[in-house]
Amino acid sequence: MEPFIVSARKYRPQTFKDVVGQQAITATLENAIAHDHLAQALLFCGPRGVGKTTCARILAKQINQDGTEREDEDFAFNIFELDAASNNSVDDIRNLIDQVRIPPQVGRFKVYIIDEVHMLSQSAFNAFLKTLEEPPKHAIFILATTEKHKIIPTILSRCQIFDFKRITVKDAAEYLKYIAKEQGVEAEDDALHIIAQKADGAMRDALSIFDRVVSFSGKRLTRKAVTENLNVLDYDTFFEVTDLILENNIPEVLLLFNTTLSKGFEGHHFISGLATHFRDLLVCQQPETHVLLEVGDNAKEKYALQCQKTSKEFLLKALDLANTCDLNYKASKNQRLLVELTLMQLASITFNTQKKKNDAIIPATYFKSEPFKKASNYSIKEEISTEAILVEEPSEPGEDENGTDTPPKIDPKPLQLKDRQKRVSGLSLSSLKAKKEHQAVKHPKTAEEDLPKQPFTEEEMQKHWKALVNKIDAQGKKILASNLQSDIPRLKNDYTIWIELPNTTMKKEVEREQTMVVNYLKEKLQNYGIELQITVNEKTMKKFAFTPEEKYQKLKEKNPAIDLLRKEFDLDF
Repeated sequence: MEPFIVSARKYRPQTFKDVVGQQAITATLENAIAHDHLAQALLFCGPRGVGKTTCARILAKQINQDGTEREDEDFAFNIFELDAASNNSVDDIRNLIDQVRIPPQVGRFKVYIIDEVHMLSQSAFNAFLKTLEEPPKHAIFILATTEKHKIIPTILSRCQIFDFKRITVKDAAEYLKYIAKEQGVEAEDDALHIIAQKADGAMRDALSIFDRVVSFSGKRLTRKAVTENLNVLDYDTFFEVTDLILENNIPEVLLLFNTTLSKGFEGHHFISGLATHFRDLLVCQQPETHVLLEVGDNAKEKYALQCQKTSKEFLLKALDLANTCDLNYKASKNQRLLVELTLMQLASITFNTQKKKNDAIIPATYFKSEPFKKASNYSIKEEISTEAILVEEPSEPGEDENGTDTPPKIDPKPLQLKDRQKRVSGLSLSSLKAKKEHQAVKHPKTAEEDLPKQPFTEEEMQKHWKALVNKIDAQGKKILASNLQSDIPRLKNDYTIWIELPNTTMKKEVEREQTMVVNYLKEKLQNYGIELQITVNEKTMKKFAFTPEEKYQKLKEKNPAIDLLRKEFDLDF
């Protein structure tokens, strides 16, 4: 039994033409070899599994070919591969520098391929700088990395940089189709597209997945087998969910979501896949964006049919709801409820629109019904404005040709409603004006000169001031009450009340409530000419902030024996 060789090694490209999805880079390298315009230090950077090391090996082989070698010549003596992940010390770089000095025994160049170069230590990078900048003529360095941002700028400036891109789903599916044909495997296009999407732009991952699925399903590769083996949601699930959402069938949508969870899929996987499905439906609505649809031919037909049932407004709203659920999923404590709520909101988008349309259409039979007649009588009386109404005016009675009395003839005649006031919108200028006039009538303003200005004494003013302080204190405004109590208010003239505070902070606190204080005194004293004047006198602060020495002097004035007590026991303040 021959040992199994994985497809990633068995079908590794041997020439630049076999490399998948990197046409720009391979064409550049071929032209550089043909015109002898190849740099001595190259940096290949990009995601995993896109062909960096493969291109480095092909380049190392082709620059040593002169047409006289055998077909199977691999120039193993001229190519040196170094794994920087395990050889990242200064000593490893020194050994490499010592080897560089020796010219090749076969071929023109010695090629040094350093993989995962970003794993080198800072000291190893510094030891490598001089050799990388001025290598011998026979040496070429090819550095490969997946994390270019970790390489120091002095290394980057000495290299010619090639950025490898992710392999597209289309290119990966085409290459998998070629591999399946080589291995005699019958594969559906949709199955290969699912493998290519799962690989996320890495050809090596796509080939590894391909080997795994072939081992599971044998020589026939179906979409169902791929989705079952890779544990991915089949797009038929999303087509079914979308149909139920468009039908506003909330119970069936929730049951289908429950079935998906019972198969082992996460709610996050479900809602993110549904958002991608809405995106694919949106790009399928315009012929110009069909190239953005990375699915198989069978799936494209299904998308083309379902996108005709959906409107752009619905898809944009659905995308917004699904994306919001995707963002909030990890932070949610009840993740299942979050997804179910989103599904119910999605199923209600077209329901609300359909309901508005149905409400706007009134059946013709309704106008003949009794409720309409009653409603119409009421609406005519209430809603009519200055429009004319046709009324019937009786004419003189007469006789017909048989001699029978005939009722008077009625002629239609327009009647104008002159006594009814014109109705206006609640947001019109006229309505605002009318409201203002109504408020003026309801609450008429009293002229300032008509307000009472009864004289009052200082004792009366202080009495009401004290009552106000007690009221403020009872309301819990302790600071304001304390500030108003810090000085006894005095009457400066007939209408001005003067209070002196010890600092500007207290003054600002009182000024903030000055209107309330003045209005209270105006009402109690029946004098609407009262004004409050607040000044600051910092000397009065000593009333409230005594030093220990000042307190001692006050006590000494009241009882001189305290000084004798202090001296006798040698006390401090």
